[in-house]
Amino acid sequence: MKNNNQSNRIIKWIAILGDFFVLNAVIVAFSYWHWRVSTWGSGRLEIFILASNISLMIAQLRFSTIIHFRLVGAGDILQRIVGLVVTQVVVAYFLLKVLPYKFHVATPLLEVGGVFIVLLTLKRLGERWFVKMYRESGRNTRSVTLVGSDEGLLTVYEKLRTDLTLGYRILGYYGDEGLVKDDGQKRLGSMEDFVRRLEDPESLELGDELYLCVSRKEKTLVKKVSNLCDHRMVRFYYVPISAESLGLNLKREQMDDLEVYTTYENPLQNSVNRAEKRAFDLLLVLVFLIPTLLVFPIVWILIKIQSPGPIFFKQKRTGLDGKDFYLYKFRSMHVNKDSDKVQATKDDPRKYPFGNFMRKTNLDEVPQIFNILKGDMSVVGPRPHMLAHTAQYSQLIDKYMVRHFVKPGVTGWAQVMGFRGETKELWEMEERVKRDIWYMEHWSIWLDIRIVWMTMKTFFVHDKKAY
Repeated sequence: MKNNNQSNRIIKWIAILGDFFVLNAVIVAFSYWHWRVSTWGSGRLEIFILASNISLMIAQLRFSTIIHFRLVGAGDILQRIVGLVVTQVVVAYFLLKVLPYKFHVATPLLEVGGVFIVLLTLKRLGERWFVKMYRESGRNTRSVTLVGSDEGLLTVYEKLRTDLTLGYRILGYYGDEGLVKDDGQKRLGSMEDFVRRLEDPESLELGDELYLCVSRKEKTLVKKVSNLCDHRMVRFYYVPISAESLGLNLKREQMDDLEVYTTYENPLQNSVNRAEKRAFDLLLVLVFLIPTLLVFPIVWILIKIQSPGPIFFKQKRTGLDGKDFYLYKFRSMHVNKDSDKVQATKDDPRKYPFGNFMRKTNLDEVPQIFNILKGDMSVVGPRPHMLAHTAQYSQLIDKYMVRHFVKPGVTGWAQVMGFRGETKELWEMEERVKRDIWYMEHWSIWLDIRIVWMTMKTFFVHDKKAY
């Protein structure tokens, strides 16, 4: 564990030193090519460099890199990058204003920060890739011991061993022979052997982490193993046996001093989070409102030429809390009687050429900007379904209606993960629902930004399921 922590610290400090190198390289480049910075005398430039580096030191105290963490998402990394650069720019500005050097720094700081955040993002991507490859080669690993004879332990085993880039190395397991069906996996002994060796704990090889899977009734054993792990500085995890598992993903909540559990955790139940998401929606609407108004006349003309009928398609969909609302789109199909019950298919005869183009580029979704303004939809959220499909899938999929605990969106986590368009098999809708619920439970403004970015890329990289 000591060597493991040491290599993690090395990775972290190499990344931090690299941040300083990138920042100073950007400033030096500005000193040669920027129209304002290049006119500064050596004294002003040196003060600017000093203040920028001091402010980066301060920013690193709060937003230092987390690429060395094993279970970390791209959204978390992006959030820390933005926090690091914003803090650096703000602190540098105040430092330069306090110093007795009077020169214009606001614009150069913002421009340096803009370039710095782009380069830092690219740098983090490269660093994250390197760390994963480094761990996949067998370095910077955490060793794990499994204890138990229940199949619940198999789930843990599979998760730890399948993704080599996480850097977990399983030392072996104590349990029934053949529990782990892997010829290369070492059996350290039976459960009886493990319990007996607890009397002589120095004889146990525990590794960096230990996963114990026994009945809750074995309280004495669980406490004894937990205390041993604390003493040996081993991370302890308790895994309930399958017979005692409720099969529910319960989340802990506090009711005064009473601890209760709920089936789903929804950050958007918090009024502050809802206000933050609404502000983000309105900001994006303002950004895209003028381009939307400009494209309207062109779309109107092309639709009228190729397909007689209204420019807009209006349809009832299921929204927040299961309530119906009218969703608006540019009409991408000829007027037909099956629009409220039949999904679009790849070679659907109802589509006309420009309508097909709009569907592939998501241009037909643009009028949903008015749904966002009305408050029926958000920019990001589960895609709203036709009423007929809500009635159908709510009977076939147990957790289908859970996705309606949040506002529907123009785009969503399921869509950017490849689950969009026609659902030919039931499992495709089940996977879509799983990702909608995951989004609901893990919502953050940074996740919304990531989904919007991934959606924008589809304008340039065609999605085969967009039809």
